[in-house]
Amino acid sequence: MSTSATPSSDPALIDRLRQDLAAAPFRVDSVRERLGEVAAAALDREQTLPARRAVAGATDALGVLIGCFGLGLATAADDLQAALPRTGVTGAVSLGIVEPHGAHVIARCDLRPHGDDLDHCWWIASDPTEHARSEPLPVDHVLGIGGASTTLASWTPRTPVARALDVGTGSGVQALHLSGHAETVVATDLSERALRYAAFNAALNGTDWDLRSGSFLDPVAGETFDLVVSNPPFVITPRAEGVPLYEYRDGGAAGDAVVAALTKGIGAHLAPGGIAQLLGNWEIGEGQDWRDTVGAWVAESGLDAWVVQRAVQDPAEYAKLWSRDGGYRTGTPEHDALVGAWLDDFAARGVTRIGFGIITLHRPTTDRAPFVDLVEVTGPVATPMGPIVAAGIAARDRLAGMDDDAVLDTAWRCTEDVTTETHAAPGASHPNVILLRQGGGLRRAIRLDTLEAALVSVCDGELSARQSLAAISGLLDRPTDEALAAGATLIRRLAADGLLLPG
Repeated sequence: MSTSATPSSDPALIDRLRQDLAAAPFRVDSVRERLGEVAAAALDREQTLPARRAVAGATDALGVLIGCFGLGLATAADDLQAALPRTGVTGAVSLGIVEPHGAHVIARCDLRPHGDDLDHCWWIASDPTEHARSEPLPVDHVLGIGGASTTLASWTPRTPVARALDVGTGSGVQALHLSGHAETVVATDLSERALRYAAFNAALNGTDWDLRSGSFLDPVAGETFDLVVSNPPFVITPRAEGVPLYEYRDGGAAGDAVVAALTKGIGAHLAPGGIAQLLGNWEIGEGQDWRDTVGAWVAESGLDAWVVQRAVQDPAEYAKLWSRDGGYRTGTPEHDALVGAWLDDFAARGVTRIGFGIITLHRPTTDRAPFVDLVEVTGPVATPMGPIVAAGIAARDRLAGMDDDAVLDTAWRCTEDVTTETHAAPGASHPNVILLRQGGGLRRAIRLDTLEAALVSVCDGELSARQSLAAISGLLDRPTDEALAAGATLIRRLAADGLLLPG
């Protein structure tokens, strides 16, 4: 498996390339429009044929750039010259982003546009993707934009901060997002190739990061940050002979130890009020609850924690996913050997399921007991989730500082996206199921009993919860103390997820 060289950091040539990409215009929306929705959606699923058909024979600048840098197609040198008039083929070769093959050129890197909901336009260079290669990925492969990186970017709060840290930056996707709202961005990575790509991407996008070489948090010993993000090498890979360990996804530790160590240790680098946002996998054994595993990690961190498990796979699904990710084709002996190694490893350690999710940690600004909220949400959620995370941490922080009397003495109101849904058996005079649904955020659906439904129905910001519950308990012939306790518990649950706000 061969490793390609990383692009050069020639400032003058990078400046010309930036101008050419902007003029094309090589943007996410432009690429989707040029490919068409069917081909663009297929490419999102890593099906390249529709996209290749859409740009076959293209001579327009956008089509040429998509084919050359996004799909790895051999491109006529004259066409690339026209698509990059300032950089030229000579400049592109000097930068190391293409290499000549007779009258054609072939990209030496993947280069594609990237954006966010604020209409930022960036470009990310990384190693050629699996579909552009005829062999498995090299172990020092530098990943570009992927599902995990876009998930982390979506879930990260974008509140302006002074200092932000990207742990395991790779090609710099998260650092680019951070550069839009952080005064200083520090990014670390153990891979020197990754850091060279990150330096190229920083220059290409006209930004500057403090790039540091080293393992995880080692390069920032003694420093604290207002925001820490990490898409770490969280993949659980067998420690067996013949199993390749990819720098971008395998942290070199057995099982889920990488994510566990980051979760436990990142608090030393969070300033008061600071937030850490991590992705992770965790192992779940027969009869175990994932909350016991992750809960032990966050308890040791000493921080506030809000963890959302988004997906669960069995060992066979997990092994297939990550074997395919490395470029090993289904049905080949190499693929089958890798899958077998994964299955043996999980079986030896009693692992029956693997969870994936987002870990949000927060250092309180006051001396109080930390809150821990571990939930499972596998359905669609709002996009982006960053504003929801910021609001959710703020709400949980506020609730952690309130005793039940303070909760009950507050007037609460339902947010505008909250609706009530009732279900009744045919002919029944009363519903037997009452659901409270959230239209945005985590899109929670919460089953209510009669008292809870009555309380929510009068949450309009006028009466305190205590006043409302005193009246409701009388109507339902429920002891007032019991109603107040149940109401305080419900309010905490709903307010934490943004279904209720102080009136």
